[in-house]
Amino acid sequence: MVQQIKNSQQSPICQPDKDIPVILLRGLAREQEHWGNFPLLLSQSIEQQVLCVDLPGMGQYWQHRTPASLCGILTLVRRQLRKHPGPYHLFAMSLGGMLAMRWAELYPTEVASLLLVNSSAGSLTPFYQRLKWQSYPTVLAALCGNLKKREQLILQLTSNKPEVRQTRYADFVRLASLRPVSRLNALRQLWAASNFVLPDKPVCPVLLLGSSQDRLVDVSASKKIAACWQVPLKLHPFAGHDLALDDPEWLLQQATDFFR
Repeated sequence: MVQQIKNSQQSPICQPDKDIPVILLRGLAREQEHWGNFPLLLSQSIEQQVLCVDLPGMGQYWQHRTPASLCGILTLVRRQLRKHPGPYHLFAMSLGGMLAMRWAELYPTEVASLLLVNSSAGSLTPFYQRLKWQSYPTVLAALCGNLKKREQLILQLTSNKPEVRQTRYADFVRLASLRPVSRLNALRQLWAASNFVLPDKPVCPVLLLGSSQDRLVDVSASKKIAACWQVPLKLHPFAGHDLALDDPEWLLQQATDFFR
């Protein structure tokens, strides 16, 4: 099931067709509920339809097996959207950004635009920058730890604001208790991400957003994609990997400006 957030008043975004929805795609071991109230704020800001999609093995599909390739993941994501035919504006974070880039490569007529947050590509960035080598002990501990410890460590990696980590921890533990992500599914996602190679520049509009102080993925990954594709990149000065957590207002403003 696709969660739909729709404002009562509709107006065009990016293209004259007001019916083009924005699809929100999350990253590694995260689900649509980790966006918090951001989807609703985005829908109200751009006055357009916003759809939240869970990747297989995450969220409402937590009992499903995650494919070990981006193409396999994409097949199941597109199947969720059969009742909402494209094209789509893809707003994607981290692993979700890789999926969005693959989507634009394989099905260009389905993608009206790409807004990519803290993503990367193996063909441009070495593995120790795509997943910062300094984070390896924490990532391993998160994979091996119990549910509460895992969420604590994930927040430690993705948020640079102690107050955010403190206020959101209980919510994230609750989500993980309701719909736990298996270690195997997380590893399959990591494997799929590790094999991603940057495709040719898509024909649709593209905006990259990055966090200068990202402690999980080196910001150079976004810079290299922007340079290779010759597309704009906007950097946040202090937020962590999860921009929707650390500065949702800034993220909302960038998205609103882009879609309008």
